Amino acid sequence: MSSNYRGRFAPSPTGPLHFGSLVSALASYLDAKCHSGTWIVRIEDVDTIRCRPEFTQQILTTLNSYQLVSDEPIRLQSEQTHLFETYLTKLKQNKHVFPCNCTRQSLKEYSGMHPHLCQSNESMAHSWRLKINNENYRYHDLIQGEMLFTDDLSGNYPILKRKDGDFSYQLAVVIDDHLQGITHLIRGADLIDTTAQQLHLYSLFGWQPPEIGHIPLVVNQEQEKISKQNHAKAILNGDLTTLKRALHYLAIDVNKANSIESALNQAILAWQPHRLSNQISKTIEPEDLFFIQ
Repeated sequence: MSSNYRGRFAPSPTGPLHFGSLVSALASYLDAKCHSGTWIVRIEDVDTIRCRPEFTQQILTTLNSYQLVSDEPIRLQSEQTHLFETYLTKLKQNKHVFPCNCTRQSLKEYSGMHPHLCQSNESMAHSWRLKINNENYRYHDLIQGEMLFTDDLSGNYPILKRKDGDFSYQLAVVIDDHLQGITHLIRGADLIDTTAQQLHLYSLFGWQPPEIGHIPLVVNQEQEKISKQNHAKAILNGDLTTLKRALHYLAIDVNKANSIESALNQAILAWQPHRLSNQISKTIEPEDLFFIQ
């Protein structure tokens, strides 16, 4: 047991909390509490186009109804943009980023990717992109085991700050996790693809990355991620059956629990992430289609 453990759940308020997000929230919560650690909720509302304050409140209300309560005050990512600008400036000073005037239309032939350094300038509307290299990154995933990223940093220069002034998830999440002292990340396997870029940023800043574990992603019958983008519906607040079914996808059976509190207490004792090893996704079971449609 370690009281130095600091984990977090960081949803984006682009819609109410859905079943897939509840599974992710539970995984991060259980891992933190299993290690007698601190569990933090952070709202990643840096995308001003898609995020809405009403969804922030709905998400927090739903989490609280399942007794998933942050151990520290809620941080809104949108209130940290001055910090993101400070660290972006450091990247500029060290020539790790470059301005980009490219448009979606000009990148259409590359399927939206940006595979080259462009001849752009700061006098026109521009984004800021991260320079990439051919470094390989290896790390031990707490759930998936040894992972090697050999070409994840080739073929695309990711945006760190958009033309409209919004910062990207990649930059914001690394800075916020570092500043909040996050030691462990338990998150969905859909974020494996972002890991190499984040490790690269940690390296550029000279920071120690957190331990990372990726749980299997709950997908629908078409193998699509259960997400707001795929119109997953909001879950009921404080519903014991919903909680039990969500825990089922984390290989935890609390069917005899008669309250949310008892279900969570049993789940903390039963949490064994190695049971989820070597699984990238889990297809929603027929009896659970109600939760996503």
